[in-house]
Amino acid sequence: MTALTVLLAEDDPGIQEGIADFLQWRGIEVDCARDGEQALGLCRQHHYDVLVLDIMMPRMSGLSLCEQLRSEGVTTPILMLTALDTLDDKVRGFQAGTDDYLVKPFAMDELVCRVQALSQRVSRQQVRRLRHGPVELDVEQQQVRRDGRLLQLTPQAFQLMRYLLARAPRVVSRGELEQAIWGEMPPDSDALRSLLYQLRSQLDKPFSYPLLHTRRGQGVCLALPEELQ
Repeated sequence: MTALTVLLAEDDPGIQEGIADFLQWRGIEVDCARDGEQALGLCRQHHYDVLVLDIMMPRMSGLSLCEQLRSEGVTTPILMLTALDTLDDKVRGFQAGTDDYLVKPFAMDELVCRVQALSQRVSRQQVRRLRHGPVELDVEQQQVRRDGRLLQLTPQAFQLMRYLLARAPRVVSRGELEQAIWGEMPPDSDALRSLLYQLRSQLDKPFSYPLLHTRRGQGVCLALPEELQ
């Protein structure tokens, strides 16, 4: 039986070590992050069964991280750890896309039970579609359509499309795209250029106007004609 894999994002070293040790003792594999940006990078590189996120983290809060992941189409169940116990705080978390809450201090056995339950359940985020103008991306089916026409994309081209679509019409730097697709070890500079060519050939060439635009010295964006400046 394959072990559960969990990403634990917690900035307090003592709490993080205690939780990670207990989860591992219960047979759960754990990756750890000390801040939201590090956790975001790990989520872009790896698949996890459950994300356990502390709300109060430096560089990017748990809520902001949750919102960012959901905007990118990440559907992994999220358990939020918090010292905030008001209804408004919980509502904000659920609106951001979290699936469950655990208020500090908590019993470790309860944390394990909730992680195991979330791993067996389809996240309420599971069926998700991203849209911008004539483009619709189905995360679950791994499909992209423009004007209803199915695009034939490789897995990496789909990943690139999803990343740009989630940020449209913002310009995304080439370095950010390389990090999102290949992590800390991107291939040579021609790899992204080739991937953009593949995407453009499916997304733009068969249609009357382009959506994929290169901004010299800035990066790449997915934008409608009226969104261009």
